[in-house]
This record gives sequence, structure tokens and C-alpha cells, in this order.
Amino acid sequence: MKKKIFVQISSLMLALLLMVGCTGSDQGAQASSSEGKIRIVATTTMLADLVKQIGGDRVSVSGLMAAGVDPHLYQASAGDVQLMQDADAVVYNGLHLEGKLGEIFESLEEQDKFVVCIEYALQSSELILTEEGVHDPHIWFDVDLWKKAAAYVAAQLSEYDKEGEPYYLERLNAYLDELNGADVYIRSRIAEIPEESRVLVTAHDAFSYFGRAYGVEVRGLQGISTEAEAGTADMSALAEFIAERRIKAIFVESSVPTKTIEALQAAVQAQGFDVGIGGELYSDSLGDEASGTETYIKTVKANADTIANALK
Repeated sequence: MKKKIFVQISSLMLALLLMVGCTGSDQGAQASSSEGKIRIVATTTMLADLVKQIGGDRVSVSGLMAAGVDPHLYQASAGDVQLMQDADAVVYNGLHLEGKLGEIFESLEEQDKFVVCIEYALQSSELILTEEGVHDPHIWFDVDLWKKAAAYVAAQLSEYDKEGEPYYLERLNAYLDELNGADVYIRSRIAEIPEESRVLVTAHDAFSYFGRAYGVEVRGLQGISTEAEAGTADMSALAEFIAERRIKAIFVESSVPTKTIEALQAAVQAQGFDVGIGGELYSDSLGDEASGTETYIKTVKANADTIANALK
């Protein structure tokens, strides 16, 4: 069922029109756990953090995927399915990011589970359409889009838990201020890189939203999904591009094996140019507490630091 909800966000001084999608029931409900909290399962680390930021003390969030796990390839275990069935609500990205879990989400909706699909936070015009005719799912790399995802989560939680609406909107406004600060930080770091050097080369094409938002040319060896295999011609063409542009560094990703970028580095060397590995970027997963990148804001700032330090 789809309905339209208007949410007033005072800090932005505008109303965001939010399309409520992928909800299995239009009946509000109170938390049913023994702790008095709404039990929510979020698929990715980015979404688990987002729901915690908005839900605060009124929710108990379980992340389906751990840090460093690739959502494109993730297959749910029987325990995962049971965890989602036992939860009060399930939150997932959509846009085929969790491509192997689609039938599970459909089944949960048929069971009248309250299922939140972040894809419905955005208009199709805001999404990047790939050459293959599918939408890029990596929306979190544009902080402005992530602000809309945050507003959408607040609207969904308020729909489910109407008594908590003032609390969710208060936390939303505070979080939007933090996101604004993160956006300013990223722009300041990218501005340190000479314009001709603002080229980001990674293992798979996860950073197109980042490139569009922050003025960076992005090249990925694989497609938007890590299921895609890079061919010899793709490898050779990208290696030639790197050598011709004399790009200082290319980057590995925390959720993707390093062998593809290492092979690309060797291919560039065969072109007579030495390109360095600029560091590890967090693409389809946040980092962890040990690295100090366990939240979305910490992760996007760390990515900006890694890119700027390697390319400036």
C-alpha cells in the first residue's frame, strides 16, 4: 500500500513530500518487545545507523549485515529470515542493492509485516540511471539524498508509532544539522584537490552519486553491482585512461576483494606508469568501532579524507 505523508522539517524550513512505500500495514502499532521498544531489522550498516539516529531510545535495531559485508552478494540464512519475521519492522534500501533478498521482502509484505523501502524516499529524477537501464542503488554517497532518507525514516516511524512522532522529528532535525556539517566537510576536503586531479577510480562503480554531488569524475572497474565481472578489455581501457591522465592513486574498497584493483595497478604499470593505492574506501558498508568509522557521518568523512589525502 502506498500513501502520501507530509513531514515538516523546521531546520530546513520546508516540507518534504514523502511517499510511503513498501509498508505491509496501515495500522499504527505500539512496540511489542519486552523492553518496550520497537524491534527493527535493517539490512545494511548504513541503514542500521540511520534508524538508530532517528529512532533513539524508542527503537531496538538489529543489523542484518556486519561491517565489511557486500550487500550485492548477501544471501540470507534461515536465522536471518527468522530475525526479520520476529521483528516489528524491517528496513531495506531497495533499488536492487540487496538483490538476493527480494523474494524475502515480498513474503514479509504478504504477511503484513511493516516493511520500509528507502527507495521510496526519492523521486526517480533524483536517481542515476546506468547505461544498463537500471538505477544506481548507492544513494548514501550524496549527503543531500541521505537527508531525504532520514526524513523518510522519521515519517515511517511516526506512522508506525504515532505517539513517538514529536520525538522522531526532534531527532531528525538534530541529525539533519549533523548531516549538513558532514556535507560542508566533504566539500572542503574535495576542494583541496586540483580540479584536473579529481578523478576517483575504484573496484566497482559505487561512487557515482558522490561524483555528481561533489564534482569528482568517477571510474569503476566493475559495474554498479559486484556481481558483474570486469573483462580484459575493461581492464585495459581503464589502465590506459589512468596512464594517460597520470592519476596519482586508485582505491580499494572495504567490502570488495583487493585483487581487482591490484590487477588494475599491474595493468597500469604495463602501460609504463606507476599508480599508487590511495587507501581503502568504505563503499557498500560502514566501518567499525576499531577504525572509528562505525557511523555514517564518520564513514563519509573518512572517505573524503582518504580521497583528498591521496589525490591532492
